[in-house]
Amino acid sequence: MEAGLFTANNVWMMVCTGLVFFMHTGFAFLEIGLTRQKNTINILFKNIFIITGGLLLYYAFGFNLMYPGFEEGSSGILKFAGFGIGAPENGMTPDYASGGYTWWTDFLFQGMFAATAATIVSGAVAERIKIGSFMIFVLFYVGLVYPIVGAWKWGGGFLDSWGFYDFAGSTLVHSVGGWAALVAIALLGSRIGKFGSDGKPKAIPGHSIPMATAGVLILWLGWFGFNGGSVLSADPALTSLVLVTTSLAAAAGGFGAFFLSTILYKNMDLTMFLNGILGGLVGITAGADLMSPNEAVVIGFLAGLIIVLGVSLIDKLKLDDPVGAVTVHLICGIWGTLAVGIFGDKAGFDQFLTQLYGVLIIGAFCVISAGIILGILKAVMGLRVSKEEEMEGLDIHEHGMDAYPDFRTNEH
Repeated sequence: MEAGLFTANNVWMMVCTGLVFFMHTGFAFLEIGLTRQKNTINILFKNIFIITGGLLLYYAFGFNLMYPGFEEGSSGILKFAGFGIGAPENGMTPDYASGGYTWWTDFLFQGMFAATAATIVSGAVAERIKIGSFMIFVLFYVGLVYPIVGAWKWGGGFLDSWGFYDFAGSTLVHSVGGWAALVAIALLGSRIGKFGSDGKPKAIPGHSIPMATAGVLILWLGWFGFNGGSVLSADPALTSLVLVTTSLAAAAGGFGAFFLSTILYKNMDLTMFLNGILGGLVGITAGADLMSPNEAVVIGFLAGLIIVLGVSLIDKLKLDDPVGAVTVHLICGIWGTLAVGIFGDKAGFDQFLTQLYGVLIIGAFCVISAGIILGILKAVMGLRVSKEEEMEGLDIHEHGMDAYPDFRTNEH
C-alpha cells in the first residue's frame, strides 16, 4: 500500500478511536443527568471502572478471543489466540484488515467498543445496584461474553460465514449490552417509588436535564467515530456516506420520538426527543454503509417511533430503566439489524432471515450468560443495596462522598 494512503487511513482510525473514547463522557453525562444527584458519584465511578477495567480486560485476553484467527473449516464458535497483544514488525502491518492501518490502532479502536456494552447496562441498573456486584459482572461480561459474540461476526466466525451483517454493532455492541440490561433490571426490581400501589409508573425526574442533553450531543459526535471508523479506512466516498446516513438517522429518530410522544402525551418531552436521537443512531449502525440518505431517514424515524412505544412497553412490564437503555440499545438495536434485510444494498428475504437468526442466537446467548453471571452474584453477594442505602443515596453509603456538597437540597 502507498505510504501516504497508509498514513491517512491510520490517522483517521486514531481520530475515530478518540471520538469513540469521548462517547464515554457522553454516556456518563446522560446517565447522571437522568438520575438523582444523590447517586452521581456512584454512576461516575461505574463509568470510570468500565473504561479502565474494560480496556485492560481487552488487552489481557478479549482482543485475542474476539479475533482469534479461525481456520478454514472450523466451527467458528470459539477460539483463543493467547494472552496479551503483540504484532509483527512493531505493529506496522499495511495489509492488516485490508484497511491499511496498524495492529495497535485496531486494538485500541476495538477496545473502545468493548467497554460500551457494559456502559449500556450501567444506565439501566442505576440507583440501586451494589457497586461490587456490578464490577464483577463487568469483568465477566466485557471480558468473555462480548468478545465471544464479536468473534462470531467480526472475528470471522460462523455468523460471518452465514452472511449475517452488522456494520458497526447494532447487535454486536448495542443489543449485547441491551440484553444484559434487560436481565439485570428484571432481577433487580424497580427503584423505590417508581410504581404506585395501583401499579402505574411514576416519574422520578433526573437532576440535570441540561447535563443529559450535553451527553446526547456528545454521543452523536462520538458516533461519527463509532460508525465512521467502522469503514476501517479513510475511503472518502464510503466514509462520507456513513457520516451522512448516521446524522440523518439521528435527526429523524429525534423527530420521530418528538412527533409521536407529543401526539400521545400532549407535551413536548425533551427526554423522549433525546432518546429518539440515540434510537436513530443505534438503528442505523448495522447498515450505515448500505443505506441511501432516504433509507437512513426512514430507519431513523421508525426508530424514534419505537423509542416512544418501547418506553411505554417497559413501564407496562413493571420494569424500571432510568435512562431508557433497553429501549434505545436493545429494541432499536434489533430494529437496525433487521432493517439491513429490508432496506439498502443487501435487502431481501434471505438476508432478513439471516439477520433474524443472528439476533435470536446472540440474544439467547447473552440472556443465558447474563442470567448465569447475575444469578450467581445475586445468590452469593446480592445485587441490590438496602432500602436505607437506596433512600439516602449510593454516593454517601458506597463512596463516602457527595458530588455536590454545597448544593445537597431538594432530593427526590
